[in-house]
Amino acid sequence: MRIYLLKAKERIGLLAALHLHISGSSTMVNDLLERHFMAYSEGRDFMFCDLCGTMRTLSSTKHAQCPLCKRKISVKEISGRQISYTATAEDIRRELGISIIREEKVQLQKTDAKTCEKCGHNEHTYYSRQMRSADEGATTFYVCINCQHQFTEN
Repeated sequence: MRIYLLKAKERIGLLAALHLHISGSSTMVNDLLERHFMAYSEGRDFMFCDLCGTMRTLSSTKHAQCPLCKRKISVKEISGRQISYTATAEDIRRELGISIIREEKVQLQKTDAKTCEKCGHNEHTYYSRQMRSADEGATTFYVCINCQHQFTEN
């Protein structure tokens, strides 16, 4: 009898069913196992092994083989079938190792031209950043030195 890689729960359930309902030759058991695994794998992607789930490799022009359990299938079985995968921008960003946070060193400048709305203190640090299109003005960000209250001015 061949050894199949299954999740523990599936393996136990299948073996219990075999012991209860089958008394006969090992060929009969193998046939039942084959039918069970074929039904199990029908809904799965054809490029993945129907026994262990590992992605198959094209080992020759005639066979695709699972590198883990060595099960081979004929290329005729997968010829003409298509696979489609969806990749999001996030998937591509992760694959390329691109960070979404750009750290910038901001030059903070001091001013006493503004009065804090929260505490009335008139010393602030500020910096400007272009937030919208280039034909519109920059946004200025103010932080009160006394209470850390933040506000903006367009």
